Parts: sequence; structure tokens; C-alpha cells
Amino acid sequence: MNITGTLINYYFHCKTQAWLHANRINLEDNSEDVRIGKVLHEINETRVDEVSFESIKLDKITKDYVIEVKKSDSDLEAAKWQLLYYLYKLKQKGIVKKGRLEIFEKSRQEKKRFEVILNEKSEAKLLEVINNLEKLIAKSSPPKPEFNKKCKKCAYYEYCFV
Repeated sequence: MNITGTLINYYFHCKTQAWLHANRINLEDNSEDVRIGKVLHEINETRVDEVSFESIKLDKITKDYVIEVKKSDSDLEAAKWQLLYYLYKLKQKGIVKKGRLEIFEKSRQEKKRFEVILNEKSEAKLLEVINNLEKLIAKSSPPKPEFNKKCKKCAYYEYCFV
């Protein structure tokens, strides 16, 4: 399985979701939240500053930043590691950038911005995460889901808990 930014995000968000997605069990087609995220991404696809390479699509890249756009700040930790993964993949190509998360919440006029920097410590942790994610994906069955409040909005909720 090819590791992607989405899988890195899911690994931090929910190990069960990461395993299911990596093993091509997709229940996201019926999720309103996923549809909103896809629409935001489609809006960005019409922009000339989107960059794709390997299995990665960067929402925007500027002289100094790789910018990842999210519809909410509900899981900033997962989004941060997804962006760190993109920065790492670019670094492997000889391109060193800083990262910026931009959050578009429906209830706010202004977007929130968070800077993300790949350094030695975060890169070492990221390599550990990638290794752990590869081990997780290789398992023959998903890990048992652990319920928390974010589960109720998840596209995999019925699979895990109903």
C-alpha cells in the first residue's frame, strides 16, 4: 500500500479508519462531511497553484509555504501530521518549505492559520509513524474501534458501532 497524506491523517484521527481506508473499504461516499471536504478540494483544483506528484495533491504551494486547506479545526493534530508528511516528501525531492494549515469554518468570516515546520524531531517522529502505519495496514483485520465524541460524525460510524 502506498502511504498518502490522507492515510497519515487517518492514522492520527482513528487507527480503525486508517486500516479500513488503506484496505479499500470505503464508506465515505455517503458522508456529508466528506462531500463538503471534496467540494472544498474541487474549488481549489480550479486554481493554478495546486501541485500533484506521486500520490500527493498539495492544495497550494507558494515561494515559502505548502498550504493545506481544511474545513474545520476538529482534528488539528491529524492535519498537522498530514502536512508534515507533504513537507517530508518534498524535502526528499530537494524542496524545503514551511507548512501552513488554513481552516475555513462556516461560522467564521476569517480563516484560521497555523504554521507547521518539519524539523529533525518531527521528521524522526514522522518516520516512526510511517513505519507503524505500514505495520497497521499489513494486519489481516482492523483494530477494534475506540469510541469517542468525534465518532458520531465519522463515515465509518455504522460499521464500527451499529
